[in-house]
Amino acid sequence: MLVRSIATVVAALSLMSCAATGPGATQAGYAFGLWGDMPYKKAGDDSKLPAVLKSINQSDIAFSLYDGDIKDGSSQCTDGIYTDALTMFNSMAKPVVYVPGDNEWTDCHRLNNGGFDTLERLAHLRRVMYPSLDSLGQTRMPLEHQGKLGEKYVENTRFSHGGVVFVGLNVPGSNNNLVLNAKDCTAKSARNTAQCDAANAEYLERDSANVAWLAASFAQAKAQKARGIVLVVQADPGFDLPETEDIDESTAPGYAGYRNFMDAVVKQTEQYAGQVLFVHGDTHFFKLDKPLYSPTKMLANLTRLETFGSPSLHWVRVTVDTASDNVFTVQPVVVRQP
Repeated sequence: MLVRSIATVVAALSLMSCAATGPGATQAGYAFGLWGDMPYKKAGDDSKLPAVLKSINQSDIAFSLYDGDIKDGSSQCTDGIYTDALTMFNSMAKPVVYVPGDNEWTDCHRLNNGGFDTLERLAHLRRVMYPSLDSLGQTRMPLEHQGKLGEKYVENTRFSHGGVVFVGLNVPGSNNNLVLNAKDCTAKSARNTAQCDAANAEYLERDSANVAWLAASFAQAKAQKARGIVLVVQADPGFDLPETEDIDESTAPGYAGYRNFMDAVVKQTEQYAGQVLFVHGDTHFFKLDKPLYSPTKMLANLTRLETFGSPSLHWVRVTVDTASDNVFTVQPVVVRQP
């Protein structure tokens, strides 16, 4: 079960070394980048974004992964936001792997988002944001996809690099598209009952697909004797709710859409000898900690990394060295604006 966060590290120069055990260590040394939740026009991010892109492009990373939210949560989900995001990703010198966020599909039913049909926007995202089986960026790399081009679950991706397996999964904010009740369905929304029923059916089907992709990815990591696995989603699945002595708020109804998936993450991590780096965005604060299982019992080989987000436009550099006991070393890169 997912329980509240412990030992949160939120420091400008935070560093986490994750020891990996088990066979299969190979000599490897490289870095990759993590970023997301930008640009938000209403926060004035457009003027800040070029410095971030320049910083990533001038770095020594091999590739980057973007953990969702290509726009803010109160602007319209028009077709242009997806093409603008593609332009941004394809301006990057190194390969970019895009993972969907709630602002570009789950929340599009909101009146201030234009009252779109969320499932239509998800279908559009799948067609537009995954134009080929390769990554985005000026330099591209091949990716495995759970689904075929333009179809369900094409957005769930996987690739291996230097002794580590990287996995992207469509697990977005706003309770993973789970609609709890009639009030949740229609609040500040253009949805009707039929659309909310369809959303819940979509949630159940995608959650099952995500758990299957997760299991297959861990199986591949074990088969390759990979020293680490990086899981990238958009949603904060309830790590950061306030801690109390008597109530585990991470099990609140507003986070019910993540319980099955997170239970699967815990189960797979327990059965894996290497290190698991669980990456997400959504709540926009850089954080590095060991949030599972509880303050008195730690799941030692799982580390949570939350990336920066609007209006704090920065990114995170992760160094991988599978030849040492320290597989992942995490460094926040604070971008100075001109």
